[in-house]
Amino acid sequence: MKLLLYLISYFMITYGLVWLIIYFNLFSFGYSILEYLEFIFMRVECIFFFIGVVLFIIIKKIDY
Repeated sequence: MKLLLYLISYFMITYGLVWLIIYFNLFSFGYSILEYLEFIFMRVECIFFFIGVVLFIIIKKIDY
């Protein structure tokens, strides 16, 4: 069960991080840091990164 949760959190982190890096190109179109942060917090694929990190932390806390 824990292995499955690790894999789910890993894939969520990877998927979200890929999109965060892709959306870094918005800076070349003149986006500011605040506009970028506002944009990524409104995108579901970017929120997967944060959900995956929280899930990973929770799984690590349960191990102990």
